[in-house]
Amino acid sequence: MSDEFYLELSENPVQFENASSVNNVFFDEANKQVFAVRSGGATGVVVKGPDDKSSVAFRMDDKGEVKCIKFSLGNKILAVQRTTKSVVLPDKRTLKLLKSQSINVNWYMYCPETAVLLLSTTVQGNVLQPFAFKSATMSKMSKFEIELPAVPKPAKLSLSERDIAVATIYDQLYVMYLKHHSRATNSPGAEVVLYHLPREGTCRKTHVLKLNTTGKFALNVVDNLVVVHHQSSQSSLIYDIKLRELDGALNVHQPVLPAQSINPYKIHLTGPAAAPSQAPVPCELCILTDELIRISSSVPVKLQPTLKLLRDKGKLMDFLLRRRDCKMVILSVCSQMLTEGDKGNLSVVATVFDKLNQVYKEYLDAEQAYTAAMESGPSRSSTSYKRPVRTQAVIDQSDMYTHVLSDFTEKKGVKHKFIIAVLMEYIRSLNQFQIPVQHYLYELVIKTLVQHNLFYMLHQFLHACFCALRFIRSVGAHDNISARKFLDAARQTNDTMLFYTIFRFFEQRNMRLRGNPGFNQGEHCEEHVAYFKQVFGENALMKLATA
Repeated sequence: MSDEFYLELSENPVQFENASSVNNVFFDEANKQVFAVRSGGATGVVVKGPDDKSSVAFRMDDKGEVKCIKFSLGNKILAVQRTTKSVVLPDKRTLKLLKSQSINVNWYMYCPETAVLLLSTTVQGNVLQPFAFKSATMSKMSKFEIELPAVPKPAKLSLSERDIAVATIYDQLYVMYLKHHSRATNSPGAEVVLYHLPREGTCRKTHVLKLNTTGKFALNVVDNLVVVHHQSSQSSLIYDIKLRELDGALNVHQPVLPAQSINPYKIHLTGPAAAPSQAPVPCELCILTDELIRISSSVPVKLQPTLKLLRDKGKLMDFLLRRRDCKMVILSVCSQMLTEGDKGNLSVVATVFDKLNQVYKEYLDAEQAYTAAMESGPSRSSTSYKRPVRTQAVIDQSDMYTHVLSDFTEKKGVKHKFIIAVLMEYIRSLNQFQIPVQHYLYELVIKTLVQHNLFYMLHQFLHACFCALRFIRSVGAHDNISARKFLDAARQTNDTMLFYTIFRFFEQRNMRLRGNPGFNQGEHCEEHVAYFKQVFGENALMKLATA
């Protein structure tokens, strides 16, 4: 697939026989299955889903035209509707009425992911009554009114189910309304209006997505992004409702990325008409049917192409941090930003680091709260805690060190002052969010300062670093840090008392860990031991305790 397109079809599309005079096609939203029914089922029913496990083929007796067909969840019961009033359940299954509601209905819409049923009532159809289902219970939610566009009298508009969609975005339930305006030259174009539908309380209008054009559209949600497909231009628009501009009480949104078509796709023909050696056929990607609208969640959003389209690094980071498979893309952004950074602005680097560490800190706090709740024993408060999920948006110090900073310090052609500034900026950001700085970051700074003979800066840094050593000791992380690198740096400062203090720190560590203040041969500290003896005398060395 090309890296120029941020939208593309799934690599394994569901293929089925076209609808015709002898073949009817149905789509089951709950199971995401396509049913191809030939001759009322007499010559076969082929069921295909998003994976091979949900595919099945069988035959039925032809007892008239099939109006609707679907499996129960789990493919255990097959329901077939042949008239407008009767439903047949094979294997002599029966339905039991649990609860009923008496209400005038123009049309209905059901969202299987959230188990919410939406009914259109009143003459214009713009008063919607939602019902929520859970287990075997049905609850009536607060009804609400969709605001229809104003039109010249005496024309009247009515709300159609084709202009409504129900979806969960960032764990909140929304009703999406495709609002068309008049075709006047000064028309602002169509909009998508989002109504937040809480489980309890009143539904209210919260977001407006500006489409800036007119025509036929299709809506769906992918990875918490609202994707709007425009039929005439065969292009798509993407909106992230977390990236918003306030307009009074409403959140107004422009497309996050420029309009773009779906990546051109070639499909391998199957069935009796396909020749064995026939080449893949180009597939025209345009919105034709309601079925395509509903299954277009198989159109994933690729993140790598967005890097060239979103130049604002802060906005780009906000966008990426909310996506599912974002870690390696975010790290590549950081590497790219730093490689080109000495020509750019350090404040941009600081903004990116702060956004990353804010998410990192939120995860650490959630993990700490969960651990504390579990250690406190069973209680009402502890049972409400769930172990926080570490998403790909959590970029920790190890990720940054391994994939970004260690390589960055070795880059040729980057000014050393900028390298030092970046390292210090990352440490500053960690401190700002009260995240303990790992020892290898300090070591990386020291190594870089020594390589560029920046001994005055090293002297200042080591004074601050010694406070850091105390902190590292207080949290029990000082057992693993490299003594040689800190002693190397201390020697370069020509501050003998600073060297003495750091040398003594590691002697005490060695004594505690091994019962001997001396350094192991593998630590390569012989030169520093000799220097310590030369300056302070051999008697200044810590002696092994004797009975």
